[in-house]
Amino acid sequence: QVTLRAGAELDAHRVNQYTLTLQAACPGEDEVEERLFVRVTAGQVLRCDAPFASAGGDVVQVLADTAPRTPLYAVLPQPLGGLTVSGGCPRVPQPPQAEAALGTVGPWAWRGGTEVPPLLLLPVSLQFRLQNDDTPLTLTHQGLVLAPLDGFDTSQDTQTFRLEIEVTDRHGHNCSGTVSVEVLPSRRPCVTFLEPQRDVMVPEGTGPLEVVTQVHASLLCHADTVRYAIVAPTAPALFTIDEVTGEIRSTSQLEVAHANLLVRAYNALHPTDQATTMLNITVRGTDRRAPSCVPALSVSQVPETVSPGSTLVTLRCTDPARDEGGLRYALEGPPASRSRFRMEGPRLQVNTTLDLDSDYALGFQFTATIVVTAGGQPPRSTRVPVLVTVTPVNEFTPVCPNGATFTVLETAAFGSAVGRIAGTDRDYPPDSLEYSLEEGPGPAQPFSIDTRTGEIRVVGPLDSQRRKSYRLTVRLTDTRNDLDPAKRRSRLCDVAVRLQQAVPDQAPVCTPEVQELRITTRLGGPQPVTRLACQGSPDGATLAYTIAGGNEDGRFQLEGNTLFYLPNDLAEPRTFVLLVEVWGGPGAPRRSTVVALVVHVTPRSTPVPPSTTTRRTTLRKEPLIVMRPEVAWHPPAWFVAVLTVSGALLLATLGCVARSLLCR
Repeated sequence: QVTLRAGAELDAHRVNQYTLTLQAACPGEDEVEERLFVRVTAGQVLRCDAPFASAGGDVVQVLADTAPRTPLYAVLPQPLGGLTVSGGCPRVPQPPQAEAALGTVGPWAWRGGTEVPPLLLLPVSLQFRLQNDDTPLTLTHQGLVLAPLDGFDTSQDTQTFRLEIEVTDRHGHNCSGTVSVEVLPSRRPCVTFLEPQRDVMVPEGTGPLEVVTQVHASLLCHADTVRYAIVAPTAPALFTIDEVTGEIRSTSQLEVAHANLLVRAYNALHPTDQATTMLNITVRGTDRRAPSCVPALSVSQVPETVSPGSTLVTLRCTDPARDEGGLRYALEGPPASRSRFRMEGPRLQVNTTLDLDSDYALGFQFTATIVVTAGGQPPRSTRVPVLVTVTPVNEFTPVCPNGATFTVLETAAFGSAVGRIAGTDRDYPPDSLEYSLEEGPGPAQPFSIDTRTGEIRVVGPLDSQRRKSYRLTVRLTDTRNDLDPAKRRSRLCDVAVRLQQAVPDQAPVCTPEVQELRITTRLGGPQPVTRLACQGSPDGATLAYTIAGGNEDGRFQLEGNTLFYLPNDLAEPRTFVLLVEVWGGPGAPRRSTVVALVVHVTPRSTPVPPSTTTRRTTLRKEPLIVMRPEVAWHPPAWFVAVLTVSGALLLATLGCVARSLLCR
């Protein structure tokens, strides 16, 4: 039996036939020698080449600042007699800006980037599997070894990652190899300053241990142990630095001076990784003068219709010290002012609407103060008082009242009030309307109107027989809603005045005027006696009733036109004569009628005649005339004039006499 020696590799392209000489001998027989010809034909086999398949494996060296997901190694097939797998990688670490050759196999070359290597396009189906999981590196299905997703840790020294890769073809043939990735420290510095030189201005009078400035180094890698130190001068007299934060503080009270500090930032784990920056620190004298502004006092007048965002005043302020940071502007004052105005840099602007028609209760003048502050220690500020006056604008036309109709008696005296026109206007200020009649008072229009209140009064004779009603045209004019009198607005309103015919006052008529009544007391509440039947004026005015006499002990009461008896402990029959006065309303003079009631009251226990009906008897009596004279004196107009002139002459005469006596 002839077998293939272990570890032997057949290559039909190098040796395609082997000649074996075989010798055989049996006991007691002669030795026989024959030749065996072994022909090697080309076939599809899978073989991993060295150094990928060697005992030590292949080695890749990369820098620690290699970008994440960068291809580091490629396992590629090669077209030989069988199927050979080899690896390609950069042998020497390249600078970050250089293009690293990741694999070179046969006539094909693949360089970094997203380009797909031509060898991967061969019709060979291979599967790649990572046999160990203790590595942050990634193996793709195309046989590429990629850098970690978050990159390498640049704060550590050299790192080594070992990958055991198994390759399997579609026939189940497999081979394996090993790749070691060595991560070398980055050649780029991690610590650097963005500004190699910086000027720092410090005000005079800065106290000890106050922060003057701060330096900050930029980190290009994971160097979280950066420290700071002052390199020159070696023993600084005015300043010290915090080695962790980079804050530079004063060591004493600073006076006017100039100092140059060379500051170094370095990686505490790798002190050679360092950077320096130069600080030019100037301690200058402090100018205590506050900023000056023009104007120093702002007085503005704006209409209420000004739009938000409008600029009222622009301050021109200068800082004598010219400190860094410029000037800051702020608005102070009552909440009403701060809500309606704002500062946009040096400009005072309207923040919201200034409509007086809706917010007139807040007033039309606003005061505030603009505070202009300059930098430095301590800060210096200037205050600019501001007065803004909001003027009204006549935007709306007066509105007439609804249903302006009045009624007046034709006998109304001169100056009697007819009614009041209540016009409205939405403009500020309220109640600024002026009333006038289009046609003045006269025979055709016996009325006048109060220009301020809108009250209409009678100024002429009225006769309902000649004219039943009047149609007045009232003009409403707003007077104080705009600074420009030419912008007044007005509206005409129609007012109807109806005349009511005067009805002569007549005394009420009661039927009958004298009644005789009989009642028997009973237990319980008030007992009705009778109801008076009286008729007043034709206009149907309500009548008033009262007991004018005969009710001294209060045994009777009236409720409207009904008379009630109030039961009590009456023991004997008794007759009452009551006088009830009836009149027709509050007119003056009052005309009334008196009704006489004769009431016979019988106690319940007293025998009474068998008649159970109430008998009413009208007694004959003489007419009762009640006279109530009212004294009034209405002198004629000529008498009043003569009396006035006479009084004036009398006073003048008395004055002359008194003067003559004093002179003597």
